Amino acid sequence: MKIGILTQPLINNYGGLLQAYALQSTLKEMGHEVWIINRQPSKPTIKRIVKNQVKRIILKHLLKRTTFSLDPNTKEKEIIGTYTNYFKRKHIQPITSEITDNKQLNEIKNLNFDAIVVGSDQVWRPKYSPNIFNYFLDFIEKEDQIKKISYAASFGVDQWEFTPEQTRICSELVKKFNAVSVRESSGVKLCENYLSISASHVLDPTLLLNASKYIQVTQEENEPTSEGKLMTYILDENTEKDKLIIDVSNWLKIKPFTVMQKEKLTGRNTIENSIFPPVSKWLKGFMDADFVITDSFHGCVFSIIFNKPFLAVGNKNRGIARFTSLLKTFNLEDRLILDNFSFDEKMIDASINWENVNKILEEEQQKSFSFLENALK
Repeated sequence: MKIGILTQPLINNYGGLLQAYALQSTLKEMGHEVWIINRQPSKPTIKRIVKNQVKRIILKHLLKRTTFSLDPNTKEKEIIGTYTNYFKRKHIQPITSEITDNKQLNEIKNLNFDAIVVGSDQVWRPKYSPNIFNYFLDFIEKEDQIKKISYAASFGVDQWEFTPEQTRICSELVKKFNAVSVRESSGVKLCENYLSISASHVLDPTLLLNASKYIQVTQEENEPTSEGKLMTYILDENTEKDKLIIDVSNWLKIKPFTVMQKEKLTGRNTIENSIFPPVSKWLKGFMDADFVITDSFHGCVFSIIFNKPFLAVGNKNRGIARFTSLLKTFNLEDRLILDNFSFDEKMIDASINWENVNKILEEEQQKSFSFLENALK
């Protein structure tokens, strides 16, 4: 069967890249020909490009500002994504040409897909989507006879963020799907309450692959040993999280390290400081860690995959439902800490029954594989 995967734009996001890689790999191992549909945000208008360039000139040359945030231009994006783009070229193939509007999306039907799978990541979160209706396959007509499936589609939160108009249209579109699954248990309820459909609860695609598959990626790149033993993957830094890292580092007597761009692109730093490290180096960080601190959903996922004790700092702005659903599945709710926490040695001294976690993972993998097999019959 020839399958297209429609996911969020593949940018410099380790979790986003790896979930696409994992779902494509899984479907390939099931014997299918699998393409990634390369949906990207709409191209910036000439007006926006000119406005950004004028902003650079005014801030840098007229106001003599030494630092200011920038929207990277095309050339800068290529430099910043040097290693992440390499990962896409090597591991996420085949992939369609870039699609930035509905007209181009309609043309993918020329590839003669037998099925299109929407997922995973927060593909059903309107504010994160290039076009929310596309992710409910509005461009597929009944006469196209293409199977429509969602795999681990995520709303990101446990509250409904769709407008009434979006709800009406998406409710009509999703009823034309052959099979629907979501990533969070809260997503099952949202589907029932707002879209009037039943949905299965399945694993994030990254959890469908065993650790050996990710280890192979690092071995192919001969990644060196990481620079410490306390892996920190923090998307939204603040003083509270900085203090937690210091406290845990001191208590465990291990060196903290991170695998992130050194700093975001500004009017002061050089472009080289904004390059995202290789995906293989990010994976190696989890492999080498004795302990992990993260405020990322996929940071939690890879801690589980590599059986590394971790603390998950709940990120309300990015959505707590993703954390609670994942951790509840593996009986790891005690690994989550929310705002206004204070360091307690019990946070890191509590042991994790990895034998039980891995047993649950195997059971959930079988359920998820069964969903895909049945949906693609």
